[in-house]
Amino acid sequence: MILIAVISLGAIGAIGAVFLYATSKKFEIYEDPRIAQVQEVLPGANCGGCGYPGCSGFASACVKADSLEGLLCPVGGAPVMGKVATILGKEAGSIEPMVAVVRCNGTCQARPRTNSYDGTKSCAIASTLYGGETNCSYGCLGYGDCVRACSFDAIHINLETGIAEVDEEKCTACGACVKACPKNIIELRKKGPKSRRIYVSCVNKDKGGVARKACANACIGCGKCEKECPFGAITVTNNVAYIDYKKCRLCRKCVAVCPTGAIHELNFPPRKEAAPEAPKAESVKPAPRMETPVSKETEAPKATVEEKTNQN
Repeated sequence: MILIAVISLGAIGAIGAVFLYATSKKFEIYEDPRIAQVQEVLPGANCGGCGYPGCSGFASACVKADSLEGLLCPVGGAPVMGKVATILGKEAGSIEPMVAVVRCNGTCQARPRTNSYDGTKSCAIASTLYGGETNCSYGCLGYGDCVRACSFDAIHINLETGIAEVDEEKCTACGACVKACPKNIIELRKKGPKSRRIYVSCVNKDKGGVARKACANACIGCGKCEKECPFGAITVTNNVAYIDYKKCRLCRKCVAVCPTGAIHELNFPPRKEAAPEAPKAESVKPAPRMETPVSKETEAPKATVEEKTNQN
């Protein structure tokens, strides 16, 4: 009986093994070995800045894509993408580097506190409860959700202004801070030539008077910048201006006409001061010619000559 049970179990195990082998072969998923090779050269930050769920997802996308155009690892940058291109035998796509910018200029002086928040120091929690410690419900809360989300120590809260600031040398444009900000004031923008860029540092959608009362540096939607821009890069929507970095040519004309200083220019050389105009030379009118008066003594001889002529 024992022998029969052992033989039966062995037969059942053999049949099950054959069935599992056949099933695994039928439903086998082939994985390109190049995916592992690409993943090895990636930095392994798994930040999601590439738009895919981790480095493995990005590696799979690179292998399956016909070209690498539009694919970029923001952490590794061009050097890493060059290695990926070599592995896959493709040309690396050309993508301009991006950087995070904080679109809020509501410093403590411009946006004074009107109340105090004693709850959990989290922007996500605070934003669900109330607008903030100032009259501006659109500005930076300053509780550091973006700081905790950044894996590269590229963003910090300025203790003097209470606003998040980005260290562009460390920023990899992974977008983690953008996702972490409940106020949507952090944006990825083109880094620009020589790291020069212009953007509206305000997202306040209130009307001009209300926005200006809440923050002295707020955009009031006056439209002067939109009219001044010769490239059509600025639009005013919902009482706030926005600069399209794809159209902006960095002429800085909009910066000069903004009445509240809401438009920021970064890493530009100082503006040249206009030379004072030379005073205009006053036109000197020529003095009127004075006729020399003829004295009676001078006229007498002439009369005498005429008399003598008549006598002759």
